[in-house]
Amino acid sequence: MARFLVRRLLVMIAMLFAISLVTFLLFIVALPNGNPAAMIAGRLANPAEVHLISVRYGFDKPIWVQYVKTMANIFEGKAYSYQSGFNVLAEIGAGFPTTLSLTLGAGIIWLLTSILVGTLAAIKAGRYTDRVLTVLSMVGVSMPVFFLGAVLIYFLGYQEGIIPLSGYVPITQSPTQWLWHLVAPWFTLSVLFIGIYSRILRSTILDTINDDFVRTARAKGLSERQVLVRHILRNSLIPILSLWGLDLAQVIGGGAILTESVYNLHGVGYLAYQAIGRIDTVTLMSVVMLTALAVVVLGALTEIVYAFLDPRIRLQ
Repeated sequence: MARFLVRRLLVMIAMLFAISLVTFLLFIVALPNGNPAAMIAGRLANPAEVHLISVRYGFDKPIWVQYVKTMANIFEGKAYSYQSGFNVLAEIGAGFPTTLSLTLGAGIIWLLTSILVGTLAAIKAGRYTDRVLTVLSMVGVSMPVFFLGAVLIYFLGYQEGIIPLSGYVPITQSPTQWLWHLVAPWFTLSVLFIGIYSRILRSTILDTINDDFVRTARAKGLSERQVLVRHILRNSLIPILSLWGLDLAQVIGGGAILTESVYNLHGVGYLAYQAIGRIDTVTLMSVVMLTALAVVVLGALTEIVYAFLDPRIRLQ
């Protein structure tokens, strides 16, 4: 087990290094119109001003020196936005409660709803219910987040006044207002994942339903409900829970950028949205690395838990 843990730790470090290197090269080296100093100085700056900015921020140093310094600043919390001057980690920390509230609420909704829809579709496979759920799932997968959010805001916000038009209220300030402001964003963010997860769960259940251990459970005299809950669903949920953990980490790291932008929720995704408009490379790199760190760490923890539950995984 110790060897497995060391191997997974080394893989995690290698993945973070590779992601950080690619991210740096994309945002600094491969950026259109190249020189970050010229972007910071503005179009009207003269060459002398551009040179001063290059020296100030270290853009005149070799690429590997810039990479080491940039990543060290990001992970030590010393990275500052070139355009706005704020501490990036502080801004991420300020928006993190909003993103966490949005992510956890939506994550619970899409997980539970996907289990219900996927299980029902599998039980009714080939029947009218299954066809209806399949169509609804495809609609959910095909529905753009920004379009669904705009529709809900217009009809339920402007027209009916059922939901607030935008904004976020901390749960410590008012739990009722917190819930009221997040219901529509939760639904908007969940729809896509419900469509994907329910189809995956349906296929997994149909693949599992004829396995030997299921036949054995039926031969022991268990009811179909007991077989479904204790054996089929229990085993079919493993890939869903793995996927859920990774998607949750990705959304926490700024993956809800469209939802936060549509509903004007000032979280990590909204910070990334603003950084894109300003071409704020330091902020964008910080958000990308936050997402990568969350996904890699949660993925590694998932594998470790599986290794405790199933020793065969340790051999992989």
